[in-house]
Amino acid sequence: MHGIPADGPLSRAAIEAAHERIRPHIRRTPVIDLGAGDLGLDIPVHIKLELFQHAGSFKPRGAFNTLLSLPVPAAGVAAASGGNHGAAVAYAAMKLGVKARIFVPEISSAPKIAAIRAFDADIVIGGARYADAQEACDRYVADSGALRIHPFSAVETIAGQGTVGREWEEQVPDLDTVLVAVGGGGLISGIASWWYGSKVRVVGVEPEGSCALHAALAAGAPVDVPVESVAADSLGARNVGPLVHGICARAVERVVLVPDEAIVEAQRRLWRGLRIAAEPGGATALAALVAGAYVPAPGERVGVLACGGNVDLAALAALAA
Repeated sequence: MHGIPADGPLSRAAIEAAHERIRPHIRRTPVIDLGAGDLGLDIPVHIKLELFQHAGSFKPRGAFNTLLSLPVPAAGVAAASGGNHGAAVAYAAMKLGVKARIFVPEISSAPKIAAIRAFDADIVIGGARYADAQEACDRYVADSGALRIHPFSAVETIAGQGTVGREWEEQVPDLDTVLVAVGGGGLISGIASWWYGSKVRVVGVEPEGSCALHAALAAGAPVDVPVESVAADSLGARNVGPLVHGICARAVERVVLVPDEAIVEAQRRLWRGLRIAAEPGGATALAALVAGAYVPAPGERVGVLACGGNVDLAALAALAA
């Protein structure tokens, strides 16, 4: 792909090209503008509801961009996923008539596994954590020749995810700051690339127990971290890798950490206040405001990305009671 430096943010041209490529296949997700006092927050907030995207998360953007940018071998495509990436790849492959095999860890939720199956992909469940599924996927790719679609560490994926920022800017052109949940970092890399060099600050939000980007920025290089969080099935990457680190070190203003309790409370507020069913990872950006991990300045216009809705409804009912 053109317009992609080896050690920094993607260009707007690369993200524009991705947008034109995937536009027929994705939804333009809405933004809801909340006033001060809504959801128990003291400030107005503009929440982009990317959890209304096909397959329940932002990830079809990157999946479609990859499938439409690269040659697909006869063996089809393969992906490792905590659930959302796998569902997105399965959905995109189904729509484009491509064979897909998805590897998921045992911690993946039943709704996410059901979504992958609903999109006619082969599914392989095994390993305790995401990294185990990734290793199994890598072995399959080496043996079969299938195209591996990485959930975050690939320029095609990042360019596709960057279309969230492009779309959001059209919808709310005068934002000062956007809060974005971080797992492997592909989403925030794309969004931060879109706004790189502008007045918009891009702030990452990670669970305290799963903070690979925060650790990488502190260390000055990608490092392995332990993963233990209520949001681990979507924000559970052990290492962000050099591509994401290189982009975020230049384009992300900072990363804040939130406790699991704040993530659950953000889920609860989204459900009680808006009747929006968000998974833990999808509510993590809002948790930064709930927990006070990010405190906006007076008059600051803040956007929050609700990025995933593949929630276990029984678990949501229990926490919302």
